[in-house]
Amino acid sequence: MAQPLKPEANSTMTIYRIYAALALGLLLSIGAALPASAAGVRVTVNSTPITDVQISLRAKLMALEHHPGNLTKAATDELVNEALEIQEAKRYGIVISDSQVDTAYLGVARNLKVAPDKLNLILNSAGVGPATLRDRLRATLAWNQVTQNVITPRVQFSEATLAQQAASKATAANSFDYILKQITFLGKAPRIADANRYRSMYKGCDSAVAVSEKFTDAAVIDVGRRHATQLPPALAAELGAIPVGGITRPHPDSTGTVMLAICSKDVAKDLTFITNQLRQTEGNSQLQSEVDKYLADMKAKAKIIYR
Repeated sequence: MAQPLKPEANSTMTIYRIYAALALGLLLSIGAALPASAAGVRVTVNSTPITDVQISLRAKLMALEHHPGNLTKAATDELVNEALEIQEAKRYGIVISDSQVDTAYLGVARNLKVAPDKLNLILNSAGVGPATLRDRLRATLAWNQVTQNVITPRVQFSEATLAQQAASKATAANSFDYILKQITFLGKAPRIADANRYRSMYKGCDSAVAVSEKFTDAAVIDVGRRHATQLPPALAAELGAIPVGGITRPHPDSTGTVMLAICSKDVAKDLTFITNQLRQTEGNSQLQSEVDKYLADMKAKAKIIYR
């Protein structure tokens, strides 16, 4: 039976729209300001005016983001889309509060690892101003609610098809269910030699803690149950080739040098993990397609006048 896409499936798309482009270039050197033109309405979207000042400011914001191509055209297109999105949100009674915009603006600052005041300064120094970014965020938040409330329920799946796809994607590497322990050698510098000495002394999960006590700054963590699809593909492939009681090669990570020990390993006949991954991936793809169609339909029906 077809099942609707869960609302949370579009969250990554929303985050991308709010953060990704700005993060590409906002903290880099600020280029020359685009020339200002005389104030005037350049486009109306169902009687909503878009001025040349709005277009110029949005183009400057896009310049900070290193947006390619004709910035004036790109800014105009984005503002036309946002006008339609805001209008559609209002049609469904969706109104974005200032506090919601404040939270999104703070999220952008945090994503760029600067204080909001610093972000204000960067935007003001570029001749953009915080209001330009806030306008974009307001439209993004409004459109996200339209997407979640109106468009997402249209995306459906055949569970039988998903099950068939999951079965076809099951491999030796991603079909195991594990109980794992993680052995970590703490420190910023790689401790490959220590880790390899540990491996030579390791005699199975029951010995993990006792062996770690022979080393300085070594820790053993019970990871618990993990399905192969919850692990990076390369690590899943490595674990798939190791028997119970074995241990992976040392891998550096943010905490130090780590290894995974296999305490239990069973073939998982349940394909739920793979099915959920497919549902998420296919869902995002289908959702984006539906969003694009919805916006194109709105644009086709709108009265848009360029001057």
